[in-house]
Amino acid sequence: MPHTVHADALTRFGTDVLRTLDVPEPDAHRLADSLVVAELWGHSSHGMLRLPWYVERLRRGAMKARTAATVVQDSGAIVVLDGQDGIGQVLTQQAIELGVERARRHGISAVAVRHSNHFGTAAYFTRQAAAAGCVALLTTNASPAMAPWGGREKALGTNPWSIAAPAGRHGVAVMDIANTAVARGKIYLAAERGEPIPAGWAADAQGTPTTRAEDAVHGLILPMAGHKGYVISFMMDVLSGVLTGSHFGANIAGPYQPDRRSGCGHLLLTIDIAAMQPRATFESRMEALIDQTKAVPRAPGVEEIFFPGELEDRHTLRLRERGITLADTTWNSLRQLATDSGIGLPTTV
Repeated sequence: MPHTVHADALTRFGTDVLRTLDVPEPDAHRLADSLVVAELWGHSSHGMLRLPWYVERLRRGAMKARTAATVVQDSGAIVVLDGQDGIGQVLTQQAIELGVERARRHGISAVAVRHSNHFGTAAYFTRQAAAAGCVALLTTNASPAMAPWGGREKALGTNPWSIAAPAGRHGVAVMDIANTAVARGKIYLAAERGEPIPAGWAADAQGTPTTRAEDAVHGLILPMAGHKGYVISFMMDVLSGVLTGSHFGANIAGPYQPDRRSGCGHLLLTIDIAAMQPRATFESRMEALIDQTKAVPRAPGVEEIFFPGELEDRHTLRLRERGITLADTTWNSLRQLATDSGIGLPTTV
């Protein structure tokens, strides 16, 4: 039986559940909204299936309900924040707002966040900077998921990163990728649904390639593009963990670990386009690049070429109208949260 819910109702439910755990209303809404937006984009791996993970971390105190970042260093264009185990989405929102403000003042800015938590999808934040007339790059590190090239034990996270830029009439061009063959959340989603995963995504705990999502959860995620994915992930850990003064490598805990401090870090680099050229000029050039790209002759069987971020925008338009359909396992976990918190389940459509 499908469980389809309108986005606004799902956001309200998530917000209300988090409020019962002493999360302030704006912060609860920010976290819930980040999950629902991922659903709207078609990325259920980063959507509502993660709400119970966050709830359990809040219950056990691994993540603090009340986010109170402190400024460690402020040199104008560069700011270092200590998140003190607050909510990752809230801390990263603060970083985005600060990064845009400082970029407008200095032309470019860098905001580092240490001792944070998982922030959901990186594009949720870089898109905001792009809408404000900036080009933004956001990196984060994550709990161990892949082995170093040639190794057989997890030592590095997927360590995703996102770049976004305004694109005139096309909206926003945005990249958001993990450095593994697949984001870990997609393996959790496949395991929840009892579905196999494609060959080349992961290996089991013994390092043997597998298509069983259940085995992959406890094994290794393979790097994208072989050794290239490994070295990119390593350097993203340099930016997100070593440089920010946060945890790095095997010391990071994931959002699915309810009783360990995450310690993850983030680095946001923001460039004010107006400091380099008029924004209208930049957007006109972006439109030309996208038009040129989409006009390339298509391979057999391909109906349309998409620019980065275009598919997510189309998914959003469709799903805002018809609603978001949740997997049975995700719906059942939300039902349990509703029971535990005394909050009514959102109405299905």
